[in-house]
Amino acid sequence: MRTLNLGILAHVDAGKTSLTERLLHAAGVIDQIGSVDDGNTQTDSLALERHRGITIKSAVVSFVVGDVTVNLIDTPGHPDFIAEVERVLNVLDGAVLVVSAVEGVQAQTRVLMRTLRRLRIPTLIFVNKIDRRGAGDAAVLRSMAEKLSPSLIAMGSPAGPGARDAAFTPHAPDDPRFVSALAELLTGHDDALLAAYLDDETALTHGRLRRELAAQTGRALVHPVFFGSAITGAGVDALITGVQELLPAAEGDAAGPVSGTVFKVERGPSGEKIAYVRLFSGTVRVRDRLPFGRHDEGKVTAISVFDRGSAVRSASVAAGRIGRLWGLGDIRIGDQVGEPHGTPGHRHFAPPTLETVVVPRDPAGGGALHAALARLAEQDPLIGLRQDDVRQEISVSLYGEVQKEVIQATLAEEFGVDVTFRETTTICVERPAGTGAAVEVIGKEPNPFLATVGLRVDPAPAGSGVSFRLEIELGSLPPAFLKAIEETVHETLGQGLRGWQVADCAVTLTRSGYWARQSHSGGVFDSSMSSTAGDFRNLTPLVLMSALRQAGTRVYEPMHRFHLDIPADTYGTIVPVLGRLRAVPRDSATRGSSYLLEGDIPAAQVHALQRQLPSLTGGEGVLDCAFDHYRQVPGTPPSRPRTDHNPLNRKEYLLHVMRYV
Repeated sequence: MRTLNLGILAHVDAGKTSLTERLLHAAGVIDQIGSVDDGNTQTDSLALERHRGITIKSAVVSFVVGDVTVNLIDTPGHPDFIAEVERVLNVLDGAVLVVSAVEGVQAQTRVLMRTLRRLRIPTLIFVNKIDRRGAGDAAVLRSMAEKLSPSLIAMGSPAGPGARDAAFTPHAPDDPRFVSALAELLTGHDDALLAAYLDDETALTHGRLRRELAAQTGRALVHPVFFGSAITGAGVDALITGVQELLPAAEGDAAGPVSGTVFKVERGPSGEKIAYVRLFSGTVRVRDRLPFGRHDEGKVTAISVFDRGSAVRSASVAAGRIGRLWGLGDIRIGDQVGEPHGTPGHRHFAPPTLETVVVPRDPAGGGALHAALARLAEQDPLIGLRQDDVRQEISVSLYGEVQKEVIQATLAEEFGVDVTFRETTTICVERPAGTGAAVEVIGKEPNPFLATVGLRVDPAPAGSGVSFRLEIELGSLPPAFLKAIEETVHETLGQGLRGWQVADCAVTLTRSGYWARQSHSGGVFDSSMSSTAGDFRNLTPLVLMSALRQAGTRVYEPMHRFHLDIPADTYGTIVPVLGRLRAVPRDSATRGSSYLLEGDIPAAQVHALQRQLPSLTGGEGVLDCAFDHYRQVPGTPPSRPRTDHNPLNRKEYLLHVMRYV
């Protein structure tokens, strides 16, 4: 039996979890469909999810369609929990993107589709809620073609949209308009198919077009669109047929070398770690010793796989499947299992743009708070704990205010730690303003370390990240020393000249040197005569920050693209408020009695706009926001308190380092 690892993605409230319930019911996994409002769905199992009616953590359920076992992964729709979606994308064979027929394409919908297309994940689109008042069909389809992808094909048409008894009718194989539209779309991506069509239109039979549609969908070139309602079940059978016939099942050699990715980590009833692993190759069995991460290894003590709605114990998990693995105590989200697959650590979405200090209500509760946040960081590494030893404070990174509320509730309910938060602040980044270089030579003052390191820092294109390059001769430096330099470069750039993470730069090793291993005449190794990796780790921050100081940096703040839908008569009230919030309107349009406004706003001001919008618009304004880019901060750039032993202050840094040398 084939396996398909399928993600369900959507903007919040588009009906994604309700669709998951309907799919499970249609497949016979559950007898009664749960309700998000009633808090009894299969995938929203956390108490917080049931209470709030939103998905916070990704969840896996399984069902069978024909000869395909579908591992369905329900993901959060709220942008504050986009990190959960990011981890899931690495393990998908295909996706269903859910769009509301009432609200249409929203900010998060565009972010998700843009990422799915970039990663070439085969994607079907399900336009949900056709039974709701205000549901559209042709207008929604046009909007999706404009904002999501032009390569869409409607697989049928809704009848009576906006009514409770709205239905979906798949196009007949001989429908001339459908056949013509399908042929036009598919031939645009295949020259051979186009030549056959031009030579003889009748050569493109329904069977050939259907096979070509499956092939091009599998290559993420085209995206079939289905309409329906997760609540009434309209159109769901057609979607299930599309999942079975149009999305490619998992591939992988069960007899090959083990290779997989950890996309979720949770704790069991006894506190034991459970890792969710998608295997791309090989087979993992109970009692196998399994390498993971960089240098870790553990013995698998138990395995469960997903089967018809639940996880069942198994002796093994093979390529193409998702398994829950016990026994790997040090495993983390994002770890590669066995041989590497793809690009480890590659980011698909923007990092968190906000941070806040977490304060325990009990002044003596600092230790318990740190332990609890460390547990949360296992499940969501992007909360990015920052321990400030000087101020005795702990900061966490955030995507938004809802995430902060969830962290607060989780700490109270699961760990018994009651906390408050300081004011949320923006996380900026630094980028080099120019080129800078520095070098310190072994045996020459003021270098106290047995190492020579020369580094150059150059600006790189926005969004390219940090790269490490070599201008030294390969083999001239032992691998352990080279690794120490590269790792320390990435660690040091976590805090730049003004304390922000340094992004989008190239760091080049221009010079190196070391003293080979030496010993006294008695054969005893003497570290005072021989270079060690520690020498390179200690020297690199000094050289790198000297080069960065010479290059200079500029500070950039995160900007969100906003979409405002407001009553037309409130436009004159809204515009001055946007100006005070440093927002920049870009496009505008009228739609009936509504006014649509699109533009950019600093991430730091999004929450303020959300708070003011109801009173400004009589409760009728709708705001969608998503991170879009970074913009240079005007005027005096803000600084961030450092939490390290500052290599910019040579004396302070050396006093700390030499204490441990």
